[in-house]
Amino acid sequence: MEHHEMSGNNSTQHHLIRYKEGLAKYTDHMPEVAHSFNEFTRHCFKEGEISEKNKQLIALGISIHAQDEYCIIYHTKGCLDQGASENEILEAVGVAAAFGGGAAMSQGVTLVQECIQELKNPMQ
Repeated sequence: MEHHEMSGNNSTQHHLIRYKEGLAKYTDHMPEVAHSFNEFTRHCFKEGEISEKNKQLIALGISIHAQDEYCIIYHTKGCLDQGASENEILEAVGVAAAFGGGAAMSQGVTLVQECIQELKNPMQ
């Protein structure tokens, strides 16, 4: 997926809405698969030996390495929602870049930072 400029109209929120709308349409057609997937991921992200915050940071790193922009946005929000600091998120970017090289770093220094900015300051 091509990265789109995220200035002005808070496209972070736009992408989150598009994902939720797409998932709703998919659920209409494939309810058992969607519900099973949602239940599985709900269990995976629930607090256990690893905190929900750390699970979101792990998911963000994997999303960056996979170059999945929707998941990068979703898990950047998840990190913030679980109380991760900007520096914790940026450390996760660094770990992802250690495995994914320049492609991962480019997502971290653009999309992740833009998401943090938009989610922390939604009126800009």
